[in-house]
Amino acid sequence: MRLFFQLTFLLSLSTSVLLAQDFYFGADQSYVNEMEDCGAVFKENNVAKDVYSIYGDHGCNLVRLRLWHTPNWYDDLNEGRRYSDLADVKKSIARAKASDMAVLLDFHLSDNWADPSKQLVPAAWLSVVDNLPLLQDSLYNYIHTTLSELAAENLLPEMVQIGNETNRGILLSPEDNQTWTLDWERNAALFNKAIKAVRDVEESEQEEIQVVLHLAGPAETEWYVENFVANAVTDFDIIGISYYWAWHKPTTIPQTGTIIEDLRTKYPGKEVLIVETGYIWTQESADNANNIISEVHPDFSPASPTNQRDWLIELTKEVIDKEGLGVIYWEPSWVSTPCSTQWGQGSHQEHATFFDFDDNLLLPGGIEWMEYDYGLVSNTTQVSEEKAIDFEVRSDGSVEVINKFGKPGWTYSIVDSLGRAVQQGTLGRGNLEVNVRNEPPGHYTLTVGKGQQIYTVSFINLK
Repeated sequence: MRLFFQLTFLLSLSTSVLLAQDFYFGADQSYVNEMEDCGAVFKENNVAKDVYSIYGDHGCNLVRLRLWHTPNWYDDLNEGRRYSDLADVKKSIARAKASDMAVLLDFHLSDNWADPSKQLVPAAWLSVVDNLPLLQDSLYNYIHTTLSELAAENLLPEMVQIGNETNRGILLSPEDNQTWTLDWERNAALFNKAIKAVRDVEESEQEEIQVVLHLAGPAETEWYVENFVANAVTDFDIIGISYYWAWHKPTTIPQTGTIIEDLRTKYPGKEVLIVETGYIWTQESADNANNIISEVHPDFSPASPTNQRDWLIELTKEVIDKEGLGVIYWEPSWVSTPCSTQWGQGSHQEHATFFDFDDNLLLPGGIEWMEYDYGLVSNTTQVSEEKAIDFEVRSDGSVEVINKFGKPGWTYSIVDSLGRAVQQGTLGRGNLEVNVRNEPPGHYTLTVGKGQQIYTVSFINLK
């Protein structure tokens, strides 16, 4: 009879991996290509500098990018160039990856802005909007084709967001958007089909993709997640929340932290991410486009670059304390240019960027929230050690690799005491049982890894 004894259980993550993987300091950079084409020259200390380098040098490790289905309304603006379509997104993902930043791809599932008040189906699918099976097929094929094309060009995102601020649901007809009642049966069927497309690409590419559900307003999020789960939408990884003081008051930062904590407790294995936030640094405007945020919190008043920074630091402290995954700032590079939006010339957010009205980085200023010392290494080490992979060493000659979150693409190998590999392979979505019953007695080490994240268990095979 062979006996297996667990000797050690080691979870090794370097400090740099802890900072990169355990907490995300994110920036939505969807407007960058457009701003540069419109003449913006981003600078730091009044010296022109690649904007991705500016963010990377100040601690940004995640870029969020929106994707519209067919934004043909751009054809009537400026020089008719389209942005936030697939071609534009490819350019942005390549820039992010060249800067060693993770990518969150935000499928708006619309031709234009999708938010809590507007979730219009792409015009290409309007004829099947009331035919749920055909609409599901359109949705599946769109997401699957898009991600497969990105994978073929080594541009696969680390995270995928199914819809944008989906409080109203997704893929509504103009009539249903006006007379809205949330149809959970339809909503769940669409979300599950979209998620399946992501999982199928994940499986075929053997690359992990985290699925994000995105809702606006911390106070409403718990109700929505409860209904998602009750309607069998469960195969997601991250609960994404938009939180702006101007729009979601009176919910405070501490109350937002409590909501994150409650979600983490009620849905173990699900992360919580502030997908959007923003705070203004001035009440002034640089152009003719009306600005969309005007209010500041009384404790972080008046609007100033340092109060913008301090509000973000306070929010991030709370998110970290409640074991949230990260904070993403919405459109910190949407500076003012001679170009026009659908509503006016310039930017509707230049007063909430991280740059002054000459496109020079504000220092001190909001971007510094990313490099504040939050004590992340000491606060998050134990959390990271409990995630993703666990082992059960059994007396029957096997070791079960417990794939906690059902993620494919992790590789495993078993080596003997001389360092020779005796087994290796790749995890699927479920747990995996491995054994060395046909190997000589001695010490063996089983290692499971994904990138720099390594999990190891050592055991002895005795006859």
